[in-house]
Amino acid sequence: MNVILDTNVFVSGLFFKSGPPGKIMDALIAERFKLIISPPIFAEYLRTVAALNADYPQINTEALLDIVFLKSILYEPMELSEPVTADPKDDMFIACALASKCGLIVSGDKHLLNVSGHQGIKVLKPRQFYDEHLS
Repeated sequence: MNVILDTNVFVSGLFFKSGPPGKIMDALIAERFKLIISPPIFAEYLRTVAALNADYPQINTEALLDIVFLKSILYEPMELSEPVTADPKDDMFIACALASKCGLIVSGDKHLLNVSGHQGIKVLKPRQFYDEHLS
């Protein structure tokens, strides 16, 4: 199963091992699904992790990011002819989903949740994804 994780789900799972995002990250490391990323998504992951690393220096994010990158499939995002979400920054997840033909994004972001179903792409909240696909 191929899945795109929005940045908040990814970072929450990386830094805070409790709750659905932590369980999702554990499932990723255990290779229960493949993470689909694009260069813009990975760059956002890196920026956000770097910002949080200042507050949580005890977490070895470099090793975790290496593991995640090695277990991911990288796609060049599709160019969108027009914005899909109300927040243009969230369109990178839609562009990656379209390019990779990945039909599943995991996100708690209302802008992405509001466009669930766009061109067959389902957007699930972390708990729903975990309950339906990983538990």
